[in-house]
Amino acid sequence: MPRSLWLLVIGMMVNVTGSSFLWPLNTIYLHDHLGKSLSVAGLVLMVNAGASVIGNLIGGSLFDKLGGYRSILLGISITLAALAGMNIWQGWPYYVVFLTAVGFGSGIVFPSMYAMAGSVWPEGGRKAFNSVYVAQNIGVAVGAALGGLVASFSFSYIFLANLLMYILFFLIAVFGYRDISAGSGRQTSVLNEKKVIRNKSKLTALLIICAAYLLCWVGYVQWQSTIATYTQEINISLKQYSLLWTINGALIVLAQPILSKAIKRFEDNLRLQIMIGIIIFMVSFGVASVSDTFEWFAISMIILTIGEMLIWPAVPTIANTLAPKGREGFYQGIVNSTATGGRMIGPFLGGVLVDLFSMQVLFMSLIGFLFAALVLASLYDRPLKKEAPVSLPVQ
Repeated sequence: MPRSLWLLVIGMMVNVTGSSFLWPLNTIYLHDHLGKSLSVAGLVLMVNAGASVIGNLIGGSLFDKLGGYRSILLGISITLAALAGMNIWQGWPYYVVFLTAVGFGSGIVFPSMYAMAGSVWPEGGRKAFNSVYVAQNIGVAVGAALGGLVASFSFSYIFLANLLMYILFFLIAVFGYRDISAGSGRQTSVLNEKKVIRNKSKLTALLIICAAYLLCWVGYVQWQSTIATYTQEINISLKQYSLLWTINGALIVLAQPILSKAIKRFEDNLRLQIMIGIIIFMVSFGVASVSDTFEWFAISMIILTIGEMLIWPAVPTIANTLAPKGREGFYQGIVNSTATGGRMIGPFLGGVLVDLFSMQVLFMSLIGFLFAALVLASLYDRPLKKEAPVSLPVQ
Protein backbone atom coordinates (compact mmCIF):
# COMPACT_ATOMS: atom_id res chain seq x y z
CA MET A 1 0.00 0.00 0.00
CA PRO A 2 1.16 3.60 -0.61
CA ARG A 3 2.46 5.53 2.39
CA SER A 4 -0.45 7.99 2.15
CA LEU A 5 -2.95 5.14 2.44
CA TRP A 6 -1.14 3.85 5.52
CA LEU A 7 -1.58 7.30 7.07
CA LEU A 8 -5.29 7.20 6.29
CA VAL A 9 -5.58 3.70 7.74
CA ILE A 10 -3.77 4.70 10.93
CA GLY A 11 -5.90 7.84 11.23
CA MET A 12 -9.11 5.84 10.78
CA MET A 13 -8.01 3.36 13.43
CA VAL A 14 -7.28 6.17 15.92
CA ASN A 15 -10.56 7.89 15.02
CA VAL A 16 -12.69 4.78 15.54
CA THR A 17 -10.77 3.78 18.67
CA GLY A 18 -11.65 7.15 20.19
CA SER A 19 -15.33 6.93 19.25
CA SER A 20 -15.50 3.31 20.43
CA PHE A 21 -14.65 4.44 23.95
CA LEU A 22 -18.05 6.10 24.02
CA TRP A 23 -20.70 4.68 21.67
CA PRO A 24 -21.09 1.20 23.25
CA LEU A 25 -21.72 2.87 26.62
CA ASN A 26 -24.05 5.70 25.59
CA THR A 27 -27.28 3.96 26.59
CA ILE A 28 -25.78 2.77 29.87
CA TYR A 29 -24.67 6.32 30.72
CA LEU A 30 -28.02 7.86 29.79
CA HIS A 31 -30.06 5.21 31.63
CA ASP A 32 -27.95 4.37 34.68
CA HIS A 33 -26.10 7.65 35.30
CA LEU A 34 -28.48 10.30 34.01
CA GLY A 35 -31.62 8.40 35.05
CA LYS A 36 -33.40 8.50 31.70
CA SER A 37 -35.75 5.82 30.37
CA LEU A 38 -34.73 3.52 27.55
CA SER A 39 -37.19 5.33 25.28
CA VAL A 40 -35.49 8.66 25.96
CA ALA A 41 -32.05 7.07 25.54
CA GLY A 42 -33.16 5.63 22.19
CA LEU A 43 -34.45 9.04 21.11
CA VAL A 44 -31.09 10.63 21.98
CA LEU A 45 -29.25 8.03 19.90
CA MET A 46 -31.69 8.68 17.06
CA VAL A 47 -30.81 12.38 17.13
CA ASN A 48 -27.10 11.48 17.18
CA ALA A 49 -27.53 9.21 14.14
CA GLY A 50 -29.58 11.87 12.33
CA ALA A 51 -26.80 14.40 12.88
CA SER A 52 -24.34 11.87 11.49
CA VAL A 53 -26.47 11.47 8.34
CA ILE A 54 -26.45 15.23 7.79
CA GLY A 55 -22.70 15.29 8.44
CA ASN A 56 -22.14 12.55 5.88
CA LEU A 57 -24.09 14.37 3.18
CA ILE A 58 -22.37 17.67 3.90
CA GLY A 59 -18.98 15.96 4.15
CA GLY A 60 -19.30 14.47 0.67
CA SER A 61 -20.21 17.89 -0.75
CA LEU A 62 -17.34 19.57 1.10
CA PHE A 63 -14.91 17.02 -0.30
CA ASP A 64 -15.95 18.08 -3.80
CA LYS A 65 -15.58 21.79 -3.03
CA LEU A 66 -12.74 22.03 -0.48
CA GLY A 67 -10.84 18.75 -0.83
CA GLY A 68 -10.32 15.98 1.69
CA TYR A 69 -7.72 17.70 3.88
CA ARG A 70 -9.85 20.73 4.78
CA SER A 71 -13.02 18.67 5.11
CA ILE A 72 -11.41 16.23 7.53
CA LEU A 73 -9.92 19.02 9.64
CA LEU A 74 -13.30 20.76 9.82
CA GLY A 75 -15.03 17.56 10.96
CA ILE A 76 -12.34 16.79 13.55
CA SER A 77 -12.44 20.38 14.85
CA ILE A 78 -16.22 20.22 15.38
CA THR A 79 -15.86 16.87 17.15
CA LEU A 80 -13.00 18.15 19.32
CA ALA A 81 -15.01 21.19 20.39
CA ALA A 82 -17.96 18.97 21.32
CA LEU A 83 -15.77 16.50 23.24
CA ALA A 84 -14.11 19.36 25.13
CA GLY A 85 -17.57 20.59 26.13
CA MET A 86 -18.59 17.06 27.11
CA ASN A 87 -15.63 16.90 29.49
CA ILE A 88 -16.69 20.14 31.17
CA TRP A 89 -20.49 19.73 31.22
CA GLN A 90 -21.61 16.12 31.63
CA GLY A 91 -25.15 16.47 32.89
CA TRP A 92 -28.52 16.62 31.18
CA PRO A 93 -29.28 18.18 28.66
CA TYR A 94 -25.69 19.19 27.82
CA TYR A 95 -24.78 15.60 27.02
CA VAL A 96 -27.44 15.47 24.29
CA VAL A 97 -26.19 18.68 22.67
CA PHE A 98 -22.56 17.56 22.64
CA LEU A 99 -23.37 14.01 21.53
CA THR A 100 -25.33 15.44 18.59
CA ALA A 101 -22.39 17.67 17.66
CA VAL A 102 -20.05 14.66 17.86
CA GLY A 103 -22.30 12.78 15.43
CA PHE A 104 -22.32 15.71 13.02
CA GLY A 105 -18.55 16.30 13.15
CA SER A 106 -17.58 12.65 12.81
CA GLY A 107 -20.12 12.32 9.99
CA ILE A 108 -18.22 14.94 7.98
CA VAL A 109 -14.96 13.01 8.36
CA PHE A 110 -15.96 9.57 7.05
CA PRO A 111 -16.85 10.29 3.39
CA SER A 112 -13.65 12.26 2.90
CA MET A 113 -11.56 9.49 4.43
CA TYR A 114 -13.07 6.91 2.07
CA ALA A 115 -12.83 9.22 -0.93
CA MET A 116 -9.16 9.93 -0.24
CA ALA A 117 -8.44 6.22 0.23
CA GLY A 118 -9.84 5.50 -3.23
CA SER A 119 -7.93 8.43 -4.75
CA VAL A 120 -4.48 7.64 -3.40
CA TRP A 121 -4.54 3.99 -4.54
CA PRO A 122 -6.95 3.70 -7.48
CA GLU A 123 -5.18 0.62 -8.83
CA GLY A 124 -5.81 -1.12 -5.51
CA GLY A 125 -9.54 -1.27 -6.16
CA ARG A 126 -11.38 -2.86 -3.23
CA LYS A 127 -8.13 -3.39 -1.34
CA ALA A 128 -7.98 0.29 -0.42
CA PHE A 129 -11.48 0.28 1.06
CA ASN A 130 -10.94 -3.11 2.71
CA SER A 131 -7.88 -1.67 4.46
CA VAL A 132 -9.95 1.18 5.88
CA TYR A 133 -12.72 -1.28 6.87
CA VAL A 134 -10.25 -3.51 8.73
CA ALA A 135 -8.77 -0.42 10.46
CA GLN A 136 -12.27 0.50 11.63
CA ASN A 137 -12.82 -2.90 13.19
CA ILE A 138 -9.43 -2.86 14.91
CA GLY A 139 -10.49 0.48 16.37
CA VAL A 140 -13.80 -1.00 17.51
CA ALA A 141 -12.05 -3.93 19.19
CA VAL A 142 -9.41 -1.82 20.95
CA GLY A 143 -11.69 1.09 21.87
CA ALA A 144 -14.50 -1.07 23.22
CA ALA A 145 -12.12 -3.15 25.33
CA LEU A 146 -10.36 -0.11 26.80
CA GLY A 147 -13.65 1.77 27.17
CA GLY A 148 -15.12 -0.80 29.53
CA LEU A 149 -11.92 -0.84 31.57
CA VAL A 150 -11.78 2.95 31.83
CA ALA A 151 -15.51 3.25 32.60
CA SER A 152 -15.12 0.82 35.51
CA PHE A 153 -13.14 3.57 37.23
CA SER A 154 -15.20 6.58 36.14
CA PHE A 155 -17.28 7.66 33.17
CA SER A 156 -15.47 10.99 33.27
CA TYR A 157 -12.30 9.20 32.19
CA ILE A 158 -14.19 7.88 29.15
CA PHE A 159 -14.83 11.43 27.94
CA LEU A 160 -11.21 12.40 28.60
CA ALA A 161 -9.83 9.35 26.77
CA ASN A 162 -12.09 10.05 23.80
CA LEU A 163 -10.87 13.66 23.68
CA LEU A 164 -7.20 12.61 23.82
CA MET A 165 -7.65 10.14 20.96
CA TYR A 166 -9.24 12.82 18.78
CA ILE A 167 -6.41 15.22 19.56
CA LEU A 168 -4.04 12.51 18.30
CA PHE A 169 -6.21 12.05 15.19
CA PHE A 170 -6.15 15.81 14.62
CA LEU A 171 -2.33 15.85 14.75
CA ILE A 172 -2.12 12.91 12.32
CA ALA A 173 -4.45 14.74 9.93
CA VAL A 174 -2.64 18.10 10.18
CA PHE A 175 0.84 16.71 9.56
CA GLY A 176 -0.01 13.63 7.50
CA TYR A 177 -2.86 14.56 5.18
CA ARG A 178 -1.76 18.00 3.94
CA ASP A 179 0.16 16.63 0.94
CA ILE A 180 -2.30 13.87 0.05
CA SER A 181 -3.80 14.74 -3.31
CA ALA A 182 -7.38 13.62 -3.82
CA GLY A 183 -9.24 14.70 -6.89
CA SER A 184 -12.61 16.30 -6.48
CA GLY A 185 -15.73 15.38 -8.34
CA ARG A 186 -15.58 11.74 -7.26
CA GLN A 187 -18.37 11.91 -4.71
CA THR A 188 -22.11 12.12 -5.11
CA SER A 189 -25.04 11.93 -2.74
CA VAL A 190 -28.76 11.44 -2.78
CA LEU A 191 -29.21 15.17 -2.29
CA ASN A 192 -27.08 16.03 -5.33
CA GLU A 193 -28.52 13.34 -7.62
CA LYS A 194 -31.14 14.86 -9.92
CA LYS A 195 -31.07 12.55 -12.95
CA VAL A 196 -34.28 10.86 -14.02
CA ILE A 197 -34.70 7.27 -12.88
CA ARG A 198 -34.87 5.29 -16.12
CA ASN A 199 -34.58 1.68 -14.98
CA LYS A 200 -37.26 1.46 -12.32
CA SER A 201 -37.03 -2.33 -11.99
CA LYS A 202 -33.43 -2.15 -10.75
CA LEU A 203 -34.28 0.66 -8.36
CA THR A 204 -37.30 -1.29 -7.10
CA ALA A 205 -35.09 -4.34 -6.52
CA LEU A 206 -32.63 -2.18 -4.61
CA LEU A 207 -35.36 -0.68 -2.42
CA ILE A 208 -36.69 -4.15 -1.55
CA ILE A 209 -33.27 -5.46 -0.49
CA CYS A 210 -32.67 -2.20 1.40
CA ALA A 211 -35.92 -2.72 3.31
CA ALA A 212 -34.52 -6.07 4.47
CA TYR A 213 -31.23 -4.32 5.25
CA LEU A 214 -33.07 -1.75 7.38
CA LEU A 215 -34.76 -4.45 9.45
CA CYS A 216 -31.41 -6.16 10.01
CA TRP A 217 -29.91 -2.91 11.29
CA VAL A 218 -32.89 -2.32 13.60
CA GLY A 219 -32.01 -5.63 15.26
CA TYR A 220 -28.23 -5.21 15.20
CA VAL A 221 -28.26 -1.79 16.86
CA GLN A 222 -30.08 -3.22 19.91
CA TRP A 223 -26.70 -4.54 21.05
CA GLN A 224 -25.59 -0.93 21.45
CA SER A 225 -28.76 0.23 23.19
CA THR A 226 -31.37 -1.98 24.91
CA ILE A 227 -29.21 -5.10 25.21
CA ALA A 228 -26.38 -2.96 26.63
CA THR A 229 -28.63 -1.81 29.47
CA TYR A 230 -30.11 -5.29 29.93
CA THR A 231 -26.64 -6.77 30.52
CA GLN A 232 -26.13 -4.29 33.35
CA GLU A 233 -29.42 -5.31 34.96
CA ILE A 234 -28.35 -8.95 35.08
CA ASN A 235 -25.01 -8.01 36.66
CA ILE A 236 -22.71 -8.30 33.64
CA SER A 237 -19.94 -5.74 34.22
CA LEU A 238 -19.00 -2.89 31.91
CA LYS A 239 -15.68 -4.61 31.25
CA GLN A 240 -17.47 -7.76 30.12
CA TYR A 241 -19.99 -5.86 27.98
CA SER A 242 -17.18 -3.94 26.24
CA LEU A 243 -15.37 -7.24 25.72
CA LEU A 244 -18.33 -8.37 23.60
CA TRP A 245 -17.49 -5.63 21.09
CA THR A 246 -13.83 -6.54 21.26
CA ILE A 247 -14.86 -10.07 20.26
CA ASN A 248 -16.94 -8.61 17.43
CA GLY A 249 -14.14 -6.47 16.02
CA ALA A 250 -11.43 -9.09 16.47
CA LEU A 251 -13.53 -11.80 14.82
CA ILE A 252 -14.23 -9.58 11.79
CA VAL A 253 -10.51 -8.93 11.35
CA LEU A 254 -9.18 -12.43 12.10
CA ALA A 255 -11.89 -14.55 10.49
CA GLN A 256 -11.74 -12.97 7.03
CA PRO A 257 -9.45 -15.68 5.52
CA ILE A 258 -11.63 -18.48 6.93
CA LEU A 259 -14.86 -16.78 5.85
CA SER A 260 -13.62 -16.13 2.32
CA LYS A 261 -12.99 -19.86 1.88
CA ALA A 262 -16.31 -20.83 3.44
CA ILE A 263 -18.45 -18.63 1.18
CA LYS A 264 -16.78 -19.61 -2.09
CA ARG A 265 -19.62 -22.05 -2.72
CA PHE A 266 -22.15 -19.25 -2.93
CA GLU A 267 -20.02 -16.16 -3.56
CA ASP A 268 -21.88 -15.64 -6.87
CA ASN A 269 -25.27 -15.97 -5.17
CA LEU A 270 -25.56 -12.86 -3.02
CA ARG A 271 -29.25 -13.46 -2.32
CA LEU A 272 -28.47 -16.81 -0.69
CA GLN A 273 -25.57 -15.23 1.20
CA ILE A 274 -27.86 -12.56 2.67
CA MET A 275 -30.59 -15.07 3.51
CA ILE A 276 -28.12 -17.29 5.37
CA GLY A 277 -26.84 -14.22 7.22
CA ILE A 278 -30.38 -13.25 8.27
CA ILE A 279 -31.08 -16.77 9.55
CA ILE A 280 -27.85 -16.58 11.57
CA PHE A 281 -29.05 -13.23 12.98
CA MET A 282 -32.30 -14.92 14.07
CA VAL A 283 -30.35 -17.69 15.82
CA SER A 284 -28.20 -15.06 17.56
CA PHE A 285 -31.22 -13.24 19.01
CA GLY A 286 -32.76 -16.54 19.98
CA VAL A 287 -29.64 -17.35 22.00
CA ALA A 288 -29.55 -13.83 23.48
CA SER A 289 -33.17 -14.14 24.62
CA VAL A 290 -32.28 -17.04 26.95
CA SER A 291 -28.84 -15.76 27.98
CA ASP A 292 -28.21 -14.78 31.57
CA THR A 293 -24.41 -15.02 31.78
CA PHE A 294 -21.52 -13.35 29.96
CA GLU A 295 -20.50 -16.62 28.33
CA TRP A 296 -23.87 -17.04 26.63
CA PHE A 297 -23.92 -13.42 25.46
CA ALA A 298 -20.43 -13.96 24.05
CA ILE A 299 -21.73 -16.97 22.08
CA SER A 300 -24.64 -14.87 20.83
CA MET A 301 -22.24 -12.10 19.76
CA ILE A 302 -20.03 -14.57 17.87
CA ILE A 303 -23.08 -15.87 16.01
CA LEU A 304 -24.22 -12.31 15.28
CA THR A 305 -20.79 -11.37 13.93
CA ILE A 306 -20.81 -14.30 11.49
CA GLY A 307 -24.16 -13.11 10.15
CA GLU A 308 -22.88 -9.53 9.95
CA MET A 309 -19.90 -10.58 7.84
CA LEU A 310 -22.27 -12.22 5.36
CA ILE A 311 -24.88 -9.43 5.11
CA TRP A 312 -23.03 -6.13 5.44
CA PRO A 313 -20.67 -6.49 2.42
CA ALA A 314 -23.30 -8.18 0.23
CA VAL A 315 -25.87 -5.36 0.13
CA PRO A 316 -23.47 -2.66 -1.20
CA THR A 317 -22.22 -5.23 -3.72
CA ILE A 318 -25.76 -5.79 -4.99
CA ALA A 319 -26.24 -2.02 -5.20
CA ASN A 320 -23.07 -1.71 -7.27
CA THR A 321 -24.24 -4.54 -9.56
CA LEU A 322 -27.69 -3.01 -10.06
CA ALA A 323 -26.47 0.56 -10.56
CA PRO A 324 -26.49 1.88 -14.14
CA LYS A 325 -23.27 3.48 -15.35
CA GLY A 326 -22.72 6.82 -13.65
CA ARG A 327 -25.33 6.10 -10.95
CA GLU A 328 -23.16 4.11 -8.56
CA GLY A 329 -22.98 6.92 -6.02
CA PHE A 330 -26.74 7.40 -5.99
CA TYR A 331 -27.37 3.69 -5.37
CA GLN A 332 -24.69 3.49 -2.66
CA GLY A 333 -26.22 6.59 -1.09
CA ILE A 334 -29.51 4.73 -0.74
CA VAL A 335 -27.71 1.81 0.95
CA ASN A 336 -25.84 4.09 3.38
CA SER A 337 -29.00 6.03 4.20
CA THR A 338 -30.82 2.76 4.89
CA ALA A 339 -28.14 1.60 7.34
CA THR A 340 -28.23 4.93 9.16
CA GLY A 341 -32.02 4.82 9.19
CA GLY A 342 -31.84 1.49 11.00
CA ARG A 343 -29.43 2.98 13.52
CA MET A 344 -31.83 5.89 14.03
CA ILE A 345 -35.05 3.88 14.39
CA GLY A 346 -33.65 0.86 16.26
CA PRO A 347 -32.73 2.33 19.67
CA PHE A 348 -35.97 4.29 20.00
CA LEU A 349 -38.18 1.40 18.86
CA GLY A 350 -36.33 -1.04 21.10
CA GLY A 351 -36.55 1.31 24.07
CA VAL A 352 -40.30 1.75 23.64
CA LEU A 353 -40.88 -2.02 23.41
CA VAL A 354 -38.86 -2.68 26.56
CA ASP A 355 -40.42 0.20 28.52
CA LEU A 356 -43.98 -0.84 27.58
CA PHE A 357 -43.51 -4.60 27.63
CA SER A 358 -40.26 -6.49 28.34
CA MET A 359 -36.94 -7.65 26.91
CA GLN A 360 -38.52 -10.95 25.92
CA VAL A 361 -41.14 -9.12 23.85
CA LEU A 362 -38.31 -7.18 22.21
CA PHE A 363 -36.40 -10.35 21.32
CA MET A 364 -39.53 -11.96 19.85
CA SER A 365 -40.27 -8.79 17.88
CA LEU A 366 -36.73 -8.69 16.49
CA ILE A 367 -36.97 -12.30 15.32
CA GLY A 368 -40.26 -11.35 13.64
CA PHE A 369 -38.61 -8.37 11.92
CA LEU A 370 -35.80 -10.62 10.71
CA PHE A 371 -38.29 -13.14 9.34
CA ALA A 372 -39.86 -10.30 7.33
CA ALA A 373 -36.33 -9.35 6.16
CA LEU A 374 -35.78 -12.95 5.07
CA VAL A 375 -38.94 -12.87 2.94
CA LEU A 376 -37.93 -9.54 1.37
CA ALA A 377 -34.42 -10.81 0.60
CA SER A 378 -35.84 -13.91 -1.09
CA LEU A 379 -38.09 -11.81 -3.33
CA TYR A 380 -36.03 -8.71 -4.02
CA ASP A 381 -34.97 -9.70 -7.56
CA ARG A 382 -38.53 -10.44 -8.75
CA PRO A 383 -38.81 -7.05 -10.57
CA LEU A 384 -35.68 -7.91 -12.58
CA LYS A 385 -37.27 -11.09 -13.96
CA LYS A 386 -39.83 -9.03 -15.85
CA GLU A 387 -37.03 -7.77 -18.08
CA ALA A 388 -34.54 -9.47 -20.35
CA PRO A 389 -32.05 -11.73 -18.53
CA VAL A 390 -29.28 -9.74 -16.92
CA SER A 391 -25.94 -11.09 -15.74
CA LEU A 392 -26.32 -10.63 -12.00
CA PRO A 393 -24.73 -12.64 -9.17
CA VAL A 394 -28.06 -12.86 -7.39
CA GLN A 395 -29.98 -15.68 -9.05
